[in-house]
Amino acid sequence: MAHILAIDDEPAMLQLIRRVLEKDRHLITLISDTSEVLPMNFSKYDLILLDIMMPGLDGFRLCQEIRSRVDCPIIFLTAKIQEADIVRGLGLGADDYITKPFGAAELRARVNAHLRRDVREKKNAFSVSGIVFQLNAKEAEAQGEKLPFTKSEYEICEYLALHHGQTFTREQIYEAVFGFDGESDSSVISTHIKNIRGKLAAYHAAPIETVWGVGYKWV
Repeated sequence: MAHILAIDDEPAMLQLIRRVLEKDRHLITLISDTSEVLPMNFSKYDLILLDIMMPGLDGFRLCQEIRSRVDCPIIFLTAKIQEADIVRGLGLGADDYITKPFGAAELRARVNAHLRRDVREKKNAFSVSGIVFQLNAKEAEAQGEKLPFTKSEYEICEYLALHHGQTFTREQIYEAVFGFDGESDSSVISTHIKNIRGKLAAYHAAPIETVWGVGYKWV
Protein backbone atom coordinates (compact mmCIF):
# COMPACT_ATOMS: atom_id res chain seq x y z
CA MET A 1 0.00 0.00 0.00
CA ALA A 2 1.25 3.48 -0.87
CA HIS A 3 0.14 6.99 0.05
CA ILE A 4 -0.62 8.85 -3.19
CA LEU A 5 -1.35 12.56 -3.62
CA ALA A 6 -3.57 13.53 -6.58
CA ILE A 7 -3.84 17.21 -7.56
CA ASP A 8 -6.43 18.15 -10.19
CA ASP A 9 -8.99 20.97 -10.41
CA GLU A 10 -11.67 18.58 -11.71
CA PRO A 11 -13.47 16.86 -8.79
CA ALA A 12 -14.81 14.14 -11.09
CA MET A 13 -11.27 13.27 -12.18
CA LEU A 14 -10.11 13.09 -8.58
CA GLN A 15 -12.94 10.76 -7.64
CA LEU A 16 -12.10 8.54 -10.61
CA ILE A 17 -8.48 8.37 -9.49
CA ARG A 18 -9.57 7.43 -5.98
CA ARG A 19 -11.92 4.68 -7.15
CA VAL A 20 -9.31 3.18 -9.44
CA LEU A 21 -6.30 3.28 -7.13
CA GLU A 22 -8.14 2.21 -3.99
CA LYS A 23 -8.62 -1.15 -5.72
CA ASP A 24 -4.90 -1.68 -5.09
CA ARG A 25 -5.38 -0.62 -1.43
CA HIS A 26 -3.51 2.64 -1.84
CA LEU A 27 -4.31 5.56 0.44
CA ILE A 28 -5.35 8.51 -1.73
CA THR A 29 -5.27 12.20 -0.77
CA LEU A 30 -7.16 14.49 -3.16
CA ILE A 31 -6.53 18.20 -3.70
CA SER A 32 -8.56 20.35 -6.10
CA ASP A 33 -7.52 23.83 -4.89
CA THR A 34 -3.93 24.64 -5.79
CA SER A 35 -3.75 27.27 -3.07
CA GLU A 36 -3.74 24.44 -0.54
CA VAL A 37 -0.75 22.69 -2.06
CA LEU A 38 2.38 24.69 -1.28
CA PRO A 39 2.10 24.60 2.54
CA MET A 40 1.75 20.81 2.48
CA ASN A 41 4.29 18.31 3.79
CA PHE A 42 5.05 16.22 0.71
CA SER A 43 7.48 13.86 2.42
CA LYS A 44 4.70 11.51 3.52
CA TYR A 45 3.65 10.71 -0.05
CA ASP A 46 5.05 7.83 -2.08
CA LEU A 47 3.85 9.17 -5.46
CA ILE A 48 2.22 12.35 -6.77
CA LEU A 49 -0.25 12.64 -9.65
CA LEU A 50 -0.33 16.19 -10.97
CA ASP A 51 -2.59 17.82 -13.55
CA ILE A 52 -0.93 20.41 -15.77
CA MET A 53 -3.74 22.75 -16.78
CA MET A 54 -5.14 24.24 -13.58
CA PRO A 55 -6.16 27.78 -12.59
CA GLY A 56 -3.80 29.70 -10.36
CA LEU A 57 -0.64 27.63 -10.04
CA ASP A 58 -0.36 25.34 -13.04
CA GLY A 59 1.18 21.89 -12.91
CA PHE A 60 4.55 23.03 -14.25
CA ARG A 61 5.06 25.53 -11.44
CA LEU A 62 3.80 23.08 -8.84
CA CYS A 63 6.08 20.35 -10.13
CA GLN A 64 9.09 22.63 -9.84
CA GLU A 65 8.18 23.51 -6.26
CA ILE A 66 7.35 19.94 -5.24
CA ARG A 67 10.47 18.43 -6.81
CA SER A 68 12.69 20.75 -4.80
CA ARG A 69 11.21 19.27 -1.63
CA VAL A 70 10.70 15.54 -2.32
CA ASP A 71 12.23 12.70 -4.29
CA CYS A 72 9.14 10.55 -4.92
CA PRO A 73 7.84 9.84 -8.46
CA ILE A 74 5.75 12.62 -10.03
CA ILE A 75 3.41 11.73 -12.90
CA PHE A 76 1.69 14.41 -14.94
CA LEU A 77 -1.95 13.99 -15.95
CA THR A 78 -2.35 16.01 -19.10
CA ALA A 79 -4.39 16.72 -22.18
CA LYS A 80 -1.34 18.59 -23.53
CA ILE A 81 0.58 16.25 -25.81
CA GLN A 82 2.85 18.67 -27.65
CA GLU A 83 6.48 17.60 -27.45
CA ALA A 84 7.53 20.98 -26.03
CA ASP A 85 5.18 20.50 -23.07
CA ILE A 86 6.48 17.00 -22.45
CA VAL A 87 10.08 18.18 -22.59
CA ARG A 88 9.33 21.03 -20.22
CA GLY A 89 7.59 18.81 -17.70
CA LEU A 90 10.32 16.18 -17.64
CA GLY A 91 12.92 18.91 -17.40
CA LEU A 92 11.23 20.22 -14.27
CA GLY A 93 11.58 16.83 -12.61
CA ALA A 94 8.51 14.82 -13.56
CA ASP A 95 9.11 11.11 -14.11
CA ASP A 96 6.31 10.30 -16.53
CA TYR A 97 3.02 11.53 -17.95
CA ILE A 98 -0.40 10.04 -18.69
CA THR A 99 -2.46 11.57 -21.47
CA LYS A 100 -6.11 12.33 -20.78
CA PRO A 101 -8.45 10.61 -21.28
CA PHE A 102 -6.92 7.45 -19.86
CA GLY A 103 -8.31 4.08 -18.82
CA ALA A 104 -8.35 2.59 -15.34
CA ALA A 105 -5.96 -0.20 -16.34
CA GLU A 106 -3.38 2.26 -17.68
CA LEU A 107 -3.53 4.41 -14.55
CA ARG A 108 -3.10 1.41 -12.25
CA ALA A 109 -0.26 0.01 -14.36
CA ARG A 110 1.68 3.26 -14.50
CA VAL A 111 1.28 4.04 -10.82
CA ASN A 112 2.16 0.55 -9.63
CA ALA A 113 5.13 0.33 -12.00
CA HIS A 114 6.60 3.54 -10.59
CA LEU A 115 5.97 2.39 -7.04
CA ARG A 116 7.67 -0.94 -7.66
CA ARG A 117 10.61 0.79 -9.25
CA ASP A 118 10.86 3.25 -6.38
CA VAL A 119 11.15 0.58 -3.68
CA ARG A 120 13.35 -1.87 -5.60
CA GLU A 121 16.47 -2.54 -3.58
CA LYS A 122 19.95 -3.46 -4.78
CA LYS A 123 23.10 -3.90 -2.74
CA ASN A 124 26.10 -3.17 -4.92
CA ALA A 125 27.94 -0.37 -6.65
CA PHE A 126 29.74 -0.39 -9.97
CA SER A 127 31.60 1.96 -12.26
CA VAL A 128 31.46 2.13 -16.05
CA SER A 129 32.58 4.87 -18.47
CA GLY A 130 33.68 6.99 -15.54
CA ILE A 131 30.24 7.01 -13.92
CA VAL A 132 29.86 5.39 -10.49
CA PHE A 133 26.47 3.88 -9.69
CA GLN A 134 25.51 3.49 -6.04
CA LEU A 135 22.76 0.92 -6.55
CA ASN A 136 21.45 0.84 -3.00
CA ALA A 137 21.20 4.64 -2.80
CA LYS A 138 19.99 4.94 -6.41
CA GLU A 139 22.58 7.62 -7.11
CA ALA A 140 25.19 8.19 -9.80
CA GLU A 141 28.42 10.13 -9.47
CA ALA A 142 30.88 11.70 -11.88
CA GLN A 143 34.22 13.16 -10.83
CA GLY A 144 33.22 12.63 -7.21
CA GLU A 145 30.01 14.64 -7.49
CA LYS A 146 26.45 13.38 -7.34
CA LEU A 147 24.69 13.74 -10.69
CA PRO A 148 21.37 15.63 -10.51
CA PHE A 149 19.31 12.88 -12.13
CA THR A 150 15.59 12.44 -11.60
CA LYS A 151 14.54 8.91 -10.63
CA SER A 152 13.59 8.06 -14.19
CA GLU A 153 16.85 9.42 -15.58
CA TYR A 154 18.84 7.42 -13.04
CA GLU A 155 16.97 4.20 -13.83
CA ILE A 156 17.53 4.60 -17.56
CA CYS A 157 21.25 5.16 -16.99
CA GLU A 158 21.50 2.23 -14.60
CA TYR A 159 19.76 -0.13 -17.01
CA LEU A 160 21.91 0.87 -19.99
CA ALA A 161 25.12 0.85 -17.94
CA LEU A 162 24.43 -2.60 -16.48
CA HIS A 163 24.05 -3.83 -20.05
CA HIS A 164 26.78 -1.64 -21.54
CA GLY A 165 27.64 -2.47 -25.12
CA GLN A 166 24.15 -3.78 -25.87
CA THR A 167 21.70 -1.80 -27.99
CA PHE A 168 18.10 -1.38 -26.85
CA THR A 169 15.10 0.14 -28.58
CA ARG A 170 13.11 2.87 -26.87
CA GLU A 171 10.32 0.36 -26.29
CA GLN A 172 12.69 -2.10 -24.60
CA ILE A 173 14.12 0.59 -22.36
CA TYR A 174 10.67 1.85 -21.40
CA GLU A 175 9.41 -1.61 -20.55
CA ALA A 176 12.54 -2.53 -18.59
CA VAL A 177 12.61 0.71 -16.62
CA PHE A 178 8.91 1.25 -15.97
CA GLY A 179 7.95 -2.38 -15.69
CA PHE A 180 5.14 -2.61 -18.25
CA ASP A 181 4.54 -2.29 -21.98
CA GLY A 182 4.87 1.42 -22.68
CA GLU A 183 5.19 1.23 -26.44
CA SER A 184 2.64 3.97 -27.13
CA ASP A 185 4.62 6.41 -24.98
CA SER A 186 8.15 5.20 -25.71
CA SER A 187 9.04 8.64 -27.13
CA VAL A 188 9.45 9.78 -23.54
CA ILE A 189 12.70 7.80 -23.46
CA SER A 190 14.23 10.09 -26.11
CA THR A 191 13.34 13.11 -24.00
CA HIS A 192 14.83 11.60 -20.86
CA ILE A 193 18.04 10.73 -22.70
CA LYS A 194 18.30 14.26 -24.06
CA ASN A 195 18.10 15.57 -20.47
CA ILE A 196 20.59 12.94 -19.26
CA ARG A 197 23.08 13.95 -21.94
CA GLY A 198 22.76 17.58 -20.96
CA LYS A 199 23.59 16.78 -17.34
CA LEU A 200 26.49 14.49 -18.24
CA ALA A 201 27.94 17.09 -20.62
CA ALA A 202 28.84 19.26 -17.64
CA TYR A 203 31.31 16.50 -16.70
CA HIS A 204 32.51 15.99 -20.29
CA ALA A 205 30.90 12.55 -20.30
CA ALA A 206 28.93 11.14 -23.23
CA PRO A 207 28.44 7.41 -22.60
CA ILE A 208 25.03 7.04 -24.28
CA GLU A 209 25.33 6.45 -27.98
CA THR A 210 22.45 6.65 -30.47
CA VAL A 211 22.28 3.65 -32.78
CA TRP A 212 20.38 5.16 -35.68
CA GLY A 213 17.25 3.29 -36.65
CA VAL A 214 17.52 1.04 -33.59
CA GLY A 215 17.85 2.77 -30.24
CA TYR A 216 20.55 3.50 -27.65
CA LYS A 217 23.48 1.85 -25.95
CA TRP A 218 25.95 2.67 -23.18
CA VAL A 219 29.50 2.61 -24.50
